[in-house]
Amino acid sequence: MDIRILPSNIANMIAAGEVVQRPASVVKELMENAVDAGADQVTVVIQDAGRTLIQVIDNGCGMSPDQAVLCFERHATSKLRTAEDLQNILTFGFRGEALASIAAVAEVTLKTRREEDEVGCQVEFADSQHLATQEAATPRGANFSVRNLFYNVPARRKFLKSDSVEFKHIVTEFTRVVLTRPETGFTLTHNGKDVFVLRPAKSLKFRIQDVLGANVVKDVVDIQAETSVVGIHGFVGSPEAARKGLGNQYFFVNGRFFRSPYLHKAVMKAYENLIPEGVTPPYFVYMDIDPQAVDVNIHPTKTEIKFEDDSVVFQIVYACIKEALGKNSFGESIDFDREGVPDIPAFSSGFYETHDVSEPQPGVDPTYNPFDNDGFQSVDSPFSNSFPSDWAQAGEGFDESPHARGGASVGYGMNTSRFIEKRDDYGKLFEDKLTPSKSVLTLSGKYIITAAGSGLMIVHMARAMERILYERFLSAISRNEHVTQTALFPVTVQVGVENMCLFEEHSLLLASLGFDIAPFGTDTIVVNGVPEGYSAEAGKVQAMVADLLLILAEDHNALEEMMTANMASRFARLGSLSGDPVTNPVEAQRLIDELLACGNAEYTSTGKKIITIMSVDEIERRF
Repeated sequence: MDIRILPSNIANMIAAGEVVQRPASVVKELMENAVDAGADQVTVVIQDAGRTLIQVIDNGCGMSPDQAVLCFERHATSKLRTAEDLQNILTFGFRGEALASIAAVAEVTLKTRREEDEVGCQVEFADSQHLATQEAATPRGANFSVRNLFYNVPARRKFLKSDSVEFKHIVTEFTRVVLTRPETGFTLTHNGKDVFVLRPAKSLKFRIQDVLGANVVKDVVDIQAETSVVGIHGFVGSPEAARKGLGNQYFFVNGRFFRSPYLHKAVMKAYENLIPEGVTPPYFVYMDIDPQAVDVNIHPTKTEIKFEDDSVVFQIVYACIKEALGKNSFGESIDFDREGVPDIPAFSSGFYETHDVSEPQPGVDPTYNPFDNDGFQSVDSPFSNSFPSDWAQAGEGFDESPHARGGASVGYGMNTSRFIEKRDDYGKLFEDKLTPSKSVLTLSGKYIITAAGSGLMIVHMARAMERILYERFLSAISRNEHVTQTALFPVTVQVGVENMCLFEEHSLLLASLGFDIAPFGTDTIVVNGVPEGYSAEAGKVQAMVADLLLILAEDHNALEEMMTANMASRFARLGSLSGDPVTNPVEAQRLIDELLACGNAEYTSTGKKIITIMSVDEIERRF
């Protein structure tokens, strides 16, 4: 076995695999360095989702020419001097691996100048090699330009996702940093278009509103707790703000974002019995804790941490959120104020024995049929109302010809019978539409029951619609045909910048399925139409968009045919849940007809049963 030391450039490329996984990793590391440098304005410029250019400009402290070269060496850092410093880390970067890893897999140019220097410098690196250093006129701070990411690692570049997916990850990392520094201004530009222009915010709540929108802020309440272990502040959403899937859930410790499935359970436990299963509320939980009681160095990307006593922090987070939800009384309240309210008399038990109180009996006309006499009561009915005698006398002088009354054939008094004779066929207008009621019934808004040759056929409505939509979507994708029902009033839905990337990436697929969705600004979409079978009601459209995001956010690594079938199946289930309910026999009969026209009417695309037959023998056994 021949053992050798790897060359430094190869070692750096291997180390880069832990730090630089995609363009978003570069954005994260450079933004964190800018914040640590004391900048109050940070600008991020992206080209082609980071493949071509990632530029981060700050007005921080800057570096001297010697430091500008040294910062690209592995383990070069300004944050640590001794081993004890590891126990008191309050900054983002500290291990000195970010710039070395970036320079190993990209072409990097750094322009920087300190406040006390008259002229700055420009340093160039590529493939971990220092190419040049020269003087340059540049403002105070640092300007990093990272070009051609993974140019020397073709395999890594090949496995990057589409531009919309990669830019979504960049927005995610950008958001995590800006939410920790409301006092700092940030700008994000992609392909020459401003995505975020964030000025220094008055408070954390204003920063959340600027980044995620007013719809998020209006549904949150403050949380606050000060203990000897940890201080907590931030915001949590009301139970009504809970949505399907994960979105707008953030934990921060000492100004650093981190993930914690364990503490997420503490949040969800606080919402127990307040939200339905399968939804998650938004939350922004900021923790201040002694740096020696937390380890932030257990993960290469520093997104996971370990508390000295996890269980205590769990209980404090749970109690803090539970208290905030209780104080804001999200449940229905009882009004005990009786001032000005009339008193309701309380009768004694013997009141009804000494007072004759009888229930009024309504009059019913068993011969009344609106389809036979256009709403007039039968002349033979004992309940018919007689007109006053003076009306009848007044009517005698009227000309009964249609021309004398502008074509109307309605008489007065006893002449009503003449009108009834002329309109005996009025009910024939509705005869065809009412026919299905004799053989089709709906049960609990969930099942359709109709007669079959061997007994009763029971159809599951939602699953029937799912099967119909599934085959319709498959046909639409394969033949590029779709049927869109245009909404009477377009619905605007704020989805956030990250999710806008998903709609842009899958715009052709959504259009092929019948969705008419257009962008409206940088974080909002307009739904102009939905596929046939979906509901165009505003509330249901917003719920539909939330479900669409869940479907589109999933990574699909299967063959294209499997992806098509899977997406059609998911959209079909979504349509069956968001469609208008079947409320009358005519719609039920139409649903049965469309189901029986499908290639497989018995099972959904996921194998669930749609139709069952209850035979005559089975019915007879029940008697």
